[in-house]
Amino acid sequence: MKEYLPIDFLPLLVQIGAAVGFVAMTIVATHYLGPRLKSKRKEDPFECGIESVGDARTPISVRYFLIAILFVLFDVEIIFMYPWAVNFKKLGWFGFGEMILFVGFLMAGFYYIVKKGVLDWEKE
Repeated sequence: MKEYLPIDFLPLLVQIGAAVGFVAMTIVATHYLGPRLKSKRKEDPFECGIESVGDARTPISVRYFLIAILFVLFDVEIIFMYPWAVNFKKLGWFGFGEMILFVGFLMAGFYYIVKKGVLDWEKE
């Protein structure tokens, strides 16, 4: 087992220092170089060229956010299938079994979501 000396971590410390320095320099530069004009028109919210109308704090159903989170969750799980498909022949039966297990867990989660009624829009 190799024993690490403090000098072995020098490249890591230089990279961390460069990253922190860049962030600090960017914050300071934008503070001093940026415009300082403040007006009512400049402080108004602006989105895609459309004037803001109404209150942004209208209540939105929690179900909407739950569906969005579930979409992201299942989308990311589907992304894991791409490397498997690319290496399908090399992985052989072991890889196939692992994917069957993965899809089984995915479907168990989906079954749980359906049984809980999360996807039932009519129910409130």
